[in-house]
Amino acid sequence: MLRLQRCVLTQLLSSRSASPVSHLRRLISAAAPVVSPNPSFAVENYLVDTCGLTGAQALKASAKLNHLRSPSNPDAVLAFLAGLGLSSAHVAALVAKDPKFLCAGVERTLAPVVVGLTGLGLSRPEIARLVSLGGAQFRCRSIVSSLQYYLHLFGSAEKLFRALKYGSCLLSSDLELVIKPNVAFLEECGLDPCDIAKLCTCAPWLLSTNLERLQAMVACAEGIGVPRGSGMFRQALQVAFYGEEKITAKVDHLKNMFRWSDAEVRIAVCKAPMVLTLSKDLLQRKSGFLVSEVGLEPAYVAHRLTLLTYSLEGRLRPRYYAVKFLKENGLLDHGRDYYAAVVLREKVFMEKFICPHKKAAPQLAKDYAAACRGEVPARFRFT
Repeated sequence: MLRLQRCVLTQLLSSRSASPVSHLRRLISAAAPVVSPNPSFAVENYLVDTCGLTGAQALKASAKLNHLRSPSNPDAVLAFLAGLGLSSAHVAALVAKDPKFLCAGVERTLAPVVVGLTGLGLSRPEIARLVSLGGAQFRCRSIVSSLQYYLHLFGSAEKLFRALKYGSCLLSSDLELVIKPNVAFLEECGLDPCDIAKLCTCAPWLLSTNLERLQAMVACAEGIGVPRGSGMFRQALQVAFYGEEKITAKVDHLKNMFRWSDAEVRIAVCKAPMVLTLSKDLLQRKSGFLVSEVGLEPAYVAHRLTLLTYSLEGRLRPRYYAVKFLKENGLLDHGRDYYAAVVLREKVFMEKFICPHKKAAPQLAKDYAAACRGEVPARFRFT
């Protein structure tokens, strides 16, 4: 039976006929026998033995499937998923997350959805990926119209899938009552569709939240000094999700830690709003390194706040050690700015600061690589 259903799905996906759903219906109705309840069928065992769930997962999932009396429909769904190319691990993850997927009608719902998505230009691997990302939403035929809108908004399936990795809230939200009004409001704020897509690729919840909350977030972004139209407005909106109270606490913490004035903290936050998402511990360690060890003035950091957005172990500290080593050994002018070295891409930093000194400091590249791994080579220990 499973083999027959896989063949059916393959024919459906490759069919060029005018009505592949009708073709599927004829094949299934002609081949499938009448199924009567199976008194020996145990849902929990089926979930473990056939779907690949763990015992704990099966116990939890079976509570939502206690009405099942036969493996007929679950078998058809598993055949459908196999035909799309989902691996056993992906199937197990899907069923554990949404046990009722096994109850979906292949002919009534899943197959028409595949046909609709194929019509939108999605490939079979993309549809399989959407099953894993969408879960319960995939067993609603309305997903086709939603995908049509989102593909136009995001510009490609890959960008949309990137957003869905952060949660399927886009697919579960009402398109007409929630999503479109939010998009219209963001456009009123000066964001074009490309900006909205970039913003919502890593923060899809901005589109699925209610309009009043989105309006409050815009007001909050403006309140921290990032106006509509600013290049940092998109970042400020993401920060505004934390709420005014938490943001105020973060701003106060930054002021106290760096001894910044109100004007300086405003400049800092305007330049890099995402710094407000960093933990207090991480900010403390970075400020300690930059101010106490490197010797930078707090006001200097306020005007170059991107310093706080770089990795302490992977970028700030290794580059400081390398630059200091070069200065201590007369291989670099003492006036060279540390910030200028930090902001360079890794490839450019290597070309400008490491490679030119292969003869004079043959161990520099090896020491720098070790520092990037969190080690402190002897040559980088300064007294």
